[in-house]
Amino acid sequence: MIEPITSMKNAFDLTGQNAIITGGNGGIGLAIAKAMAEVGVNIAILCRDLKKAEGALEALAPYGGKYESFLCDVTDLPGVRKAVADVYESFGEINILVNNAGVTTNRAFLDMDEDLSEWYRVINTDLHGVANMTYEVGKRMRDAGKGGSIINITSLSGIVVHKNSPRSPYNASKAGVNHFTKAMAVELGKYNIRANAIAPGFIRAGFGGENPSEQFKAYIREQQPLGRLGEGLEVGALAVFLASPAAGHLTGSVQLIDGGFSLS
Repeated sequence: MIEPITSMKNAFDLTGQNAIITGGNGGIGLAIAKAMAEVGVNIAILCRDLKKAEGALEALAPYGGKYESFLCDVTDLPGVRKAVADVYESFGEINILVNNAGVTTNRAFLDMDEDLSEWYRVINTDLHGVANMTYEVGKRMRDAGKGGSIINITSLSGIVVHKNSPRSPYNASKAGVNHFTKAMAVELGKYNIRANAIAPGFIRAGFGGENPSEQFKAYIREQQPLGRLGEGLEVGALAVFLASPAAGHLTGSVQLIDGGFSLS
């Protein structure tokens, strides 16, 4: 049983904990890594581009923790197994898993090639990749007997479908991860492992990039009650909360952070 907090004094304290963040070398993943590093978490970044990870590690260095990167394609289960083993050898234990790595597409389903390669590319990364990582890290969390927090980064697209942006495999995979999160919350709760998801809407650090067009920003102002893009650090702050003792009674949730876009 996860003991409830009795004071706000250390309710958000993650000092000295260790986290794996897939795709933590850029975008929302790096924003989450920065947020967690700032509150004292040591970070293992798993990614396919170690050169890009060098910049991420430099960005984390001022926070003074332990930060390393490991080569990993989350679609490759043997590769995931090796990368996770390497992380545990270096860090000793993992308290937090953030399944962030993902890809997307804007191709209409019936316009895909006859092999449906675009469908499988997205599903294999965004859904199967989450399963691969959860299997390998979840088993180790269970066996260590210390509990843990698994945070899956999904999307507004797993909840609503944008009529001007055809991305059926992305919709399907993110919706699948939302429900997979709930299933893991049920299965892993007895081991004091919590599973939650964060479903970002339009975030400046996401697939839309750091510098969206004025036309797109005008669209957001018109369609979204809060009238602006979200910031990566805001997603990072939510991840910190979900990993913290303050969220000790929170599992199986999908936390939508979209500025109210889904309400319009």
